[in-house]
Amino acid sequence: MSPIEDRILYEDNHLIVVDKMCGELSQGDETGDRTLADAVKAYLKSKYSKPGNVYLGIPHRLDRPTSGVMVYARTEKALVRLNDAFRTDDVSKTYWAIVDRLPPKDSDTLTHYIVRDSQANKSTAYMKEVKGSKKAVLKYTLLASSERYHLLGIELYTGRHHQIRAQLKAIGLHIKGDLKYGFPRSNPDGGICLHARRIEFTHPVRKERLTIVAPPPRDALWDWFVSRVEG
Repeated sequence: MSPIEDRILYEDNHLIVVDKMCGELSQGDETGDRTLADAVKAYLKSKYSKPGNVYLGIPHRLDRPTSGVMVYARTEKALVRLNDAFRTDDVSKTYWAIVDRLPPKDSDTLTHYIVRDSQANKSTAYMKEVKGSKKAVLKYTLLASSERYHLLGIELYTGRHHQIRAQLKAIGLHIKGDLKYGFPRSNPDGGICLHARRIEFTHPVRKERLTIVAPPPRDALWDWFVSRVEG
């Protein structure tokens, strides 16, 4: 796994943004495994020779098997303002997903109603509102296709549990490596081909608009799609 120093996408006195790798926890959970937040704290403690505990606020999260842009706050003031930004949809999030089938349309906005099963750590997307459901909206665009796989760009308009994974499954698409949502095989690294590609938000202190982009994991399939989209 690449060292934190090589994965920092943005850093100042208020924020630090890191490219999370597949399999890393963005924050602590019941496993007790070491998290990306722990590694970032250790980096900050070492770099700035900080005594005692290092403050690090977590305004959002990424699923463990997902990679990409992860934002942390370095001050309480920044965290409060970032929490507000995520809650009020001031944050624009774009994901890339490699799926196993062509979508029904080249581009479409999907609206579903998601029910979370906390015991199974899984969500189901329904076409109509059902008991306990929350509205989920995203827009996908087909970016490129290989013989077996297809790359989607996804704009996320709501932030529901496993939203992209559940909504794509609801239209018959499965993210490569995502056993939980219907793909038949796991990826060698245990992750899934869902990548938080880009985030845009207002800096919590300086008030300027920031756009931060994370490179996808380095493997042959991701590299092939990147060369088609950006080459």
